[in-house]
Amino acid sequence: MSNQQIELTIGWLYPTLMSTYGDRGNVIVLERRCLWRGYNVKVLPLDRNATADDIRSVDLIVGGGAQDRQQEIVMRDLQGAKAEAMREKIENGTPGVFTCGSPQLLGHYYEPGFGQRIQGLGILDIVSVHPGENVRRCIGNLVVEVTASRLVQDLKKMLGGATPYLIGFENHGGRTKLGKVEALGRVVYGLGNNGEDGTEGVFYQNAIATYSHGPLLPKNPFVADWLIQTALRLKYQQAIALSPLDDTLAMQGREAMFKRLKVSVATPAAAKV
Repeated sequence: MSNQQIELTIGWLYPTLMSTYGDRGNVIVLERRCLWRGYNVKVLPLDRNATADDIRSVDLIVGGGAQDRQQEIVMRDLQGAKAEAMREKIENGTPGVFTCGSPQLLGHYYEPGFGQRIQGLGILDIVSVHPGENVRRCIGNLVVEVTASRLVQDLKKMLGGATPYLIGFENHGGRTKLGKVEALGRVVYGLGNNGEDGTEGVFYQNAIATYSHGPLLPKNPFVADWLIQTALRLKYQQAIALSPLDDTLAMQGREAMFKRLKVSVATPAAAKV
């Protein structure tokens, strides 16, 4: 199969309501890394005008963060057939990256600092609670060692055996507690899910949920390639090798941030895909 025959549709969850703190950056990176390889790619807004069939049509999903009011608006819309379509996609392995507010919506509920509890879709076995307006937010740079077993194996293959570390930026008031679901990783620097148990994010089926915002994929391009590769394998039912891209600047940026944060990690060469 030639690159020109490959097509991917990226579903962007509620782009005008859920894209705080640069979350559109994750969409841009996925789109560009597809285009640079000659793939045909379309970004489909999954907003209030979208249907359940639109949700079922996408190959990869990106969801960003939002303020409490916007999350309420989204959850009033994401009900019935649309909610069931989202549940089907995630349960059937459609890959995606869900940031901050999006994982809270995929969980059982989010309890804001004031106001009523916002019920989620219950796809992820997590609950999120804002401890109150007088409690300090979790803000700052974030370094995470990926520990989710299947994802670690895949990323290590891409990184030549090196341990995968993610670098990002968190800004959230809510604290998330995990139930019977696997954490994405272990916090090396920052606060992560709740600032208490050392966990960050969730990995479920092929969905990556995290408190790291829009710089996640620009700073960790190998994760973007994992999402693309997984989407292609699911869509075409065969392994499709991605042509390599020059990620020198991104890797140099990672090294600079690790040095600045005084975090010692083995920085791999460009990912092998």
